[in-house]
Amino acid sequence: RRPLRTRPLGERLCSAEEATAGSGTYTRHGFIFSSLAGCLEKRGEESGLPVVSVVRDAESQLLPDVGAVVTCKVCSINSRFAKVHILYVGSTPLKSTFRGTIRREDIRATEKDKVEVYKSFRPGDIVLAKVISLGDAQSNYLLSTAENELGVVVARSEAGVQMVPISWCEMQCPRTHTKDFRKVARVQPQFLQT
Repeated sequence: RRPLRTRPLGERLCSAEEATAGSGTYTRHGFIFSSLAGCLEKRGEESGLPVVSVVRDAESQLLPDVGAVVTCKVCSINSRFAKVHILYVGSTPLKSTFRGTIRREDIRATEKDKVEVYKSFRPGDIVLAKVISLGDAQSNYLLSTAENELGVVVARSEAGVQMVPISWCEMQCPRTHTKDFRKVARVQPQFLQT
């Protein structure tokens, strides 16, 4: 169980008139909210309003942040987006999975109108993506694979064999030699999961 003093992500902390938003918080509609799970800290400032911050305790969950590169697994796809579970932030495994969505327009940087989700991802694929906006309790993290380094890093063929990338948009099964379309990541060494 989480200790009572830990504030969940997205909790409304106080009115923006009572305090200034410090680290780990954001202001919206005149209120200050926590942008991460952690402990509330209120620091008095001589200049007037106290500063409210939320500090992550060592035990608390690491959360995906905007701009973070995450490793995720594709759960389902349709014509408009792919649903994924976020497994790692950078190289740190998450204690619990977060849901994410990669919209059709965020798959590729060029010719966005010609992108087809089923030619980019398949359920079970392991994908490197970047967080472009934070989710809240109801919605998912929005992710993008529009950079060359982002996209599918591990995919299995119908024969159950790990496929080999042969171009930025195709992977091939080494056993059957069948080719499949994917949005392939040009993987940088620091993102390779061992």
